[in-house]
Amino acid sequence: MKKHFSIHLLIALLLSLNVFAQHKAIQIAFLADVHFQDLYGNFSDNAFRGVKNPKTQKKTLLRTMDSQLHSTRIFNENYFAFLAALDDVAKRGIKIVALPGDYTDDGQAYNLRGLKKILDEYQKKHGIRFFITTGNHDPVSPFLKDGGKSDFLGENGSPVNIFSNKISVEDNGQETFITKDIAMSGYFEIMKEFKEFGFCPSEKDLFWETPFNHSSFENYSFKKALKSSEYSNRMYEVSPGFTVPDLSYLVEPVNGIWLLAIDGNTYLPKNINGNPIDPDNFHSASVGYNNVLSNKKHLIDWVKNISKEAEKKHKVLIAFTHYPMLDYNDGASEDIKNLLGKNKWQLDRVPDDHVAKVFADAGVKLHFAGHMHINDTGIKKFENGKMLVNIQVPSLAAYLPGYKILTVNSPADFDVETVSITDVPRFDELFPLYKKEFGVLKNQTRKDLWNVEILKTKNYHDFTLFHLKELVRLRFVPSDWPKDFIEKASQLSGEDLLYLSIDMDNSTAINAGEFKIWNFEDALLDLYQLQSADELAKKDIPEKRLLQFKFLHENFEKLNTKDEFLNQLKLFFRVLVKLSSGDPADHFKIDFEKGEILKLK
Repeated sequence: MKKHFSIHLLIALLLSLNVFAQHKAIQIAFLADVHFQDLYGNFSDNAFRGVKNPKTQKKTLLRTMDSQLHSTRIFNENYFAFLAALDDVAKRGIKIVALPGDYTDDGQAYNLRGLKKILDEYQKKHGIRFFITTGNHDPVSPFLKDGGKSDFLGENGSPVNIFSNKISVEDNGQETFITKDIAMSGYFEIMKEFKEFGFCPSEKDLFWETPFNHSSFENYSFKKALKSSEYSNRMYEVSPGFTVPDLSYLVEPVNGIWLLAIDGNTYLPKNINGNPIDPDNFHSASVGYNNVLSNKKHLIDWVKNISKEAEKKHKVLIAFTHYPMLDYNDGASEDIKNLLGKNKWQLDRVPDDHVAKVFADAGVKLHFAGHMHINDTGIKKFENGKMLVNIQVPSLAAYLPGYKILTVNSPADFDVETVSITDVPRFDELFPLYKKEFGVLKNQTRKDLWNVEILKTKNYHDFTLFHLKELVRLRFVPSDWPKDFIEKASQLSGEDLLYLSIDMDNSTAINAGEFKIWNFEDALLDLYQLQSADELAKKDIPEKRLLQFKFLHENFEKLNTKDEFLNQLKLFFRVLVKLSSGDPADHFKIDFEKGEILKLK
């Protein structure tokens, strides 16, 4: 028996060493924050199928345009963007796709069914294997939770309620539909529906394990792995008396590649004396890794063991989860806090510096994440010579929509490419329904009415950019920015900003006229574009304007003033320039031997 295992190990090692010598490199696509909602789904216990679309004659379950222009994510058009992205993946011949959480928008049963149907189709037709991990929207709580939405579009153009029970329904006078299929699934329901997408082992896998059953690679058994994958075998105590699931797993889908799917959800109890299985007695998991360090320490020990085994067996370890491991604001988080306040700009989601060190020490080098709906690359080097690269995968439901392709050239050499999803077939399919909605809202003479010009956009890229513009106007400015600052700054042209930034005695040497063609509101949108899309946003911002921003930043930094407004502008342009000059985030090479990232054309 020992001889048999030693021969098996020798063969495995030789294969692992040779796999990267093959001509064809291994590619993995990462699609984050899909937020899939089944526009053409159905409820098992209610005949309501949505509203009839005059363009397609099909019943459609969609959310209102008003709701999605107040949200950080698109609810409806991302359905078509997801299909377009999968078609692009299939066209490129990529056979492994990782989904780092929020693949649904609250894990309702009808959305789980719709997503599974699509994944099954692409798996069967194109031979694509999907590997998923959890996000804070799937599940919303460890256990099945009643809920619903009050912003589905009704037949007459007004919103309607769809809830899982009558108790949860908001008293808003709207038409109401009740279905259990709108309840927010817990771990059990999500695992049951998606078990074949990584949550449980497949006979196709060369290796598979959980944090609760760290097994020997040499003694691996599919039968034992299947047993260890059972829901009851994947529990831990998140807080004394509160036992919840953890769906982390490690899988070797192809020889030499270890995909580490980390369940970054940490659901802390609201009331330690409350019911330990009450889904409403848990806080959101949106904070991410900060709570993993304090309440999910078993993951860190597991990662240490895995990374040691990966190195010993010459496996390439690639980690992915929903949450970032590094600051994704290009070093501007402290400036943002000073400008807006510590509780703004979702700064509570920025991971502590200690997170990166803990996981780098545990052996993680390359990590893919979502959650923030941004495109970004973060690099952290440590005194002990270790290096961690965190790659933020953009969402398909926000500006700038896209996904990432990782090409594994060797254990230390990787290429990362960002694919923008610009042209999406059928992206305007729902526009006739929005026109009807807009007509109803217009008659209500609302002050914060959304801009109907969005229905004139010609492609999905422009649609998501318009979405961001409206999001800034309707949500971000009212919620995040000091009112007095915005009132003053919004009156300023680029030329006004120029004169505020310099000593008036030197102003004649500058061509101020070139600054006249844009104003502060343009700069504010550009700030959000750069935060969302990083260097890819530069394709949508005039190059001359970017240079002018840099010039203004340099000028404001020289100002020595006690004027609060001028110091706010100084911080504004400091943040803008930092967000515009981060590490490569489009197409780049990672060389872990040299400890560097190189931009590729």
